[in-house]
Amino acid sequence: MATGLHLEQYLESKMGIFPPLSPTPSFNVTSGHLSLGLENLPTELQRNFNLMRDLDQRSQDVMRNIDQISDEYLSTVKGLSPEKRSEQMSKIQKMFNRAKEYSDDKVQLAIQTYELVDKHIRRLDSDLAKFEAEIKEKALNNNKKEEETNSKKKGRKKKEEKGKNKRKGGNLSDEEEQAPKTGRKKQKKKLETDSAIASVLPGLSIAHPSDVLDMPVDPNEPTYCLCHQVSYGEMIACDKMDCPIEWFHFACVGLTTKPKGKWYCPKCSTERKKK
Repeated sequence: MATGLHLEQYLESKMGIFPPLSPTPSFNVTSGHLSLGLENLPTELQRNFNLMRDLDQRSQDVMRNIDQISDEYLSTVKGLSPEKRSEQMSKIQKMFNRAKEYSDDKVQLAIQTYELVDKHIRRLDSDLAKFEAEIKEKALNNNKKEEETNSKKKGRKKKEEKGKNKRKGGNLSDEEEQAPKTGRKKQKKKLETDSAIASVLPGLSIAHPSDVLDMPVDPNEPTYCLCHQVSYGEMIACDKMDCPIEWFHFACVGLTTKPKGKWYCPKCSTERKKK
């Protein structure tokens, strides 16, 4: 506490040589201009270093005086009375205390200088972090805008392509447009129904393959069997789960009636025999 008070008194006595500095404003991220705090930092450091140099010089002067008085005391101590000896020792002790105060003040000033620099470094790190965060936020906003613009452009292109397809294909109904999207399950049901009707009504006239080939075929309708044609007449499904063709015309596989039990197409039968 005494050391801090002595340092304050010393600094007040030195204000005529080193005038006080104005408070340092912080860094403004939004305006992008560095405050005068960093500009004043070298001046503050120079002021503190000059004060420390002065304190060091005073401490050295006191120590030289102590050395001189100590030498004189040692050379004359034998002829001095106890009172004179006590007086000289007290004088030397006071000088040592003064030198210690100067050294303590110098240490305190060095700590203040370190804290001053550290404060500016922490403030600068904080401002730089805010600045980087703003840059990242701007970059993210720009990327979002670009993605929105690209998605809008893609949407417009899809609408234009759809309009062109409608003009080329004529007045197609919604059901015809959605025909390619029909699932495999619906096609399988249709084939099973056709086969059931043909088996129940054997007298029903069934189109011959040559007649079917002469009929107009929807390009979107799926094909089956070894002949790669659309479904017609009685058809049978291969019982192998991963059969690539699955459904076959009776005539193409040499059947006239539905066989009992499981039935495998020629390709799957060959593979089963190999296994």
